Amino acid sequence: MSEVLRVVQSNVYALAAVIMLATIVGAFLVEFVTTRVLLRLTSKTQTVVDDEIVTAVRRPLFYSVVLIGSWQAIREVRPGDADHSLLARVLVTAAVLLWTRAGMRMAKSVLGAVARRAGVGSFVQQRTLPLFEISLKTLVVGGAIYGVLQAWSVDVTAWLASAGIVGIAVGFAAKDTLANLFAGIFILADAPYKIGDYIVLDSGERGKVTDIGIRSTRILTRDDLEIIIPNAAIGNAKIINESGGPYLKRRVRLNVGVAYGSDIDQVKAVLMDVAAKSQYLLSDPEPRVRFRLLGESSLDFQLLGWISDPEEHGQTIDELNSAVYKRFAQEQIHIPFPQRDVHLIKPPAG
Repeated sequence: MSEVLRVVQSNVYALAAVIMLATIVGAFLVEFVTTRVLLRLTSKTQTVVDDEIVTAVRRPLFYSVVLIGSWQAIREVRPGDADHSLLARVLVTAAVLLWTRAGMRMAKSVLGAVARRAGVGSFVQQRTLPLFEISLKTLVVGGAIYGVLQAWSVDVTAWLASAGIVGIAVGFAAKDTLANLFAGIFILADAPYKIGDYIVLDSGERGKVTDIGIRSTRILTRDDLEIIIPNAAIGNAKIINESGGPYLKRRVRLNVGVAYGSDIDQVKAVLMDVAAKSQYLLSDPEPRVRFRLLGESSLDFQLLGWISDPEEHGQTIDELNSAVYKRFAQEQIHIPFPQRDVHLIKPPAG
């Protein structure tokens, strides 16, 4: 046994072969522990994130052991040689590429788990998940490129300075595009509205949100016209979200004026009966009638009711106006119109 050890120690190639053999054994041992022990333990948990992480690092761990053993064996055979330096850089590059792929897979798994468990106000949600995935992949790939350049002894100072100058120039040239980009990120994160919501812009347009992009938001009006709004503009605008709040229901208001001398109890009963027969107004919350104002020419009432979807607002107002007009005609309740008395002054004689 001692003679074998003496031969191995005196022969660098034999020593390198022993190192490689031990490396292969160690790599398969790591593979065995990862697949037979760690995966069994993670399979007993309630989440799948740990399973995905172990699966992502299984192959990189195996090949990392092989690369480390190979590097050690090369050091024994040709220490300090230029070929050794070249091969070491190649091995480091391979390791960086292996762990870059594993890092992207782990980041995707973690972000997916966070998005699935996110609440309403959470920053990472299903709709913002692609944005965070792209950002993390960019960071991982950027770090990998930096690591490879360092392994090959490339001075990145000049590159970073050039990139900074180029970034400043691009920023000035594309400031509007960047403003829309950052506004889109904050809209996706803050979620003032979502796809399918009915919103009213401060300029008066009303429509259904059909798409929320990084650069712009698209809404479809009731006239089937698509309005494309830059995110920078919509991010600074006052927006009414008719689909917001704790539920989708929305209250509608119908203003009705009747002539002075009308029986207000009769008017209230007629309006409540019209609301009860409406196909759009909900019974819960219950419709109500309010006597709002003693106007110049009329007694002003307001019929209040709830609809299940903001999309039905126009149809509901049309139905209620038609029904109220017909019922008032049947009940002989007069709807007044403004009247003016004109006094003619006779001019003086001569």
